[in-house]
Amino acid sequence: MASIFTHSVVATVLGALGRPSDRMPPRFWVVAALAAVVPDVDVIAFGLDIPYASIYGHRGLSHSLAFAALLAALVVVVMFRKITGPRDRFVLWAVFFLATASHGFLDAMTTGGAGVAFFAPFSAERYFFPWRPILVSPIGVASFISSRGVAVLANELQWVWLPSAAVAGIGWIMRARRSASVDRRV
Repeated sequence: MASIFTHSVVATVLGALGRPSDRMPPRFWVVAALAAVVPDVDVIAFGLDIPYASIYGHRGLSHSLAFAALLAALVVVVMFRKITGPRDRFVLWAVFFLATASHGFLDAMTTGGAGVAFFAPFSAERYFFPWRPILVSPIGVASFISSRGVAVLANELQWVWLPSAAVAGIGWIMRARRSASVDRRV
């Protein structure tokens, strides 16, 4: 898996690019970052002796696209119920869906594990992407605070954080130009 830091970085960039308004409440940013790390709640399966290959094991159901869709819907209904426009609700759902789904996509680009069950609960088959440049992150805080953890963060900086910053910068420029264009028409 990628580190929780990297999952949160990607979710924040997705939120910055897809947010329905320039002024989003702080809870939007917190929920986007949390949505991206929630799939790893399945690490409790290790302590419950659930086999890794099980649909309930690590990188199983909680890493699926169905889980991402359901979590996004739940977040919008519970946390953003005062948003009245159907377009804004859909945009919020899309941001939270992509933030959650990005977890599995990043994990499918790592060098370890048994793949990601993108289509659970309909299929338990696990997938990796053909290109896997991201070093798998150690599980647990104690394991992460080590030379291995530093190597993982350096690798993620190169393969995820810097490209994410570039995408965010391009998105910021495009949003600023669109805003300036609207201001000139008014």
